[in-house]
Amino acid sequence: MRYKKNNTKYSLKKSINQHQTVFENLHKNEKTIVGCIKLIVQQLRKKGKILICGNGGSAADAQHLVAELLVRLKPNSNRAPLPAISLAMDTSTITACSNDLGYDNLFSRNFKALHNKNDILIVISTSGNSKNIINVLKEAKKNKIITIGFLGSGGGKAKKFCRKSIIVKSNNVARIQEAHIFLGHYIIEQVENNFFN
Repeated sequence: MRYKKNNTKYSLKKSINQHQTVFENLHKNEKTIVGCIKLIVQQLRKKGKILICGNGGSAADAQHLVAELLVRLKPNSNRAPLPAISLAMDTSTITACSNDLGYDNLFSRNFKALHNKNDILIVISTSGNSKNIINVLKEAKKNKIITIGFLGSGGGKAKKFCRKSIIVKSNNVARIQEAHIFLGHYIIEQVENNFFN
């Protein structure tokens, strides 16, 4: 396999451009992002927890953000853990639910078992159209649980079921996921600063 320098430069430039777009759109999305931070802090202060879910790479992003909440984001911070759970759970739960109840019910099934009244649900979806994401959002709405969406493209069907939606306007899955993690880290950092101060 030959290494193609131009391809690497092109990919890096696309990633940088996407982050630049996110930065330039921050003033448009600032109210939404600040609103998300306030909602998360509010629910944590009510002893609620954060439930996060996504498919594929977004499932890994959900687990990544849960780890930052449970452990810590900044290495020099000795804060208390923040309660968070990834609804993707483990392979046994995923395969059992997919086999017995269908993959479309994976997140809603786990949500039913784990949520409490002061929790907050965060969904991560590059398309916003995954059936299991829509189903868990509907379940959250039925139970009056606050929802936040990290979405891509135009937000998809998930947008109308989310209290707050942060939409990365791109159709490139990798670029959307990179921006989601950047935004997730920023939000968690601000949650830490506000909750513990």
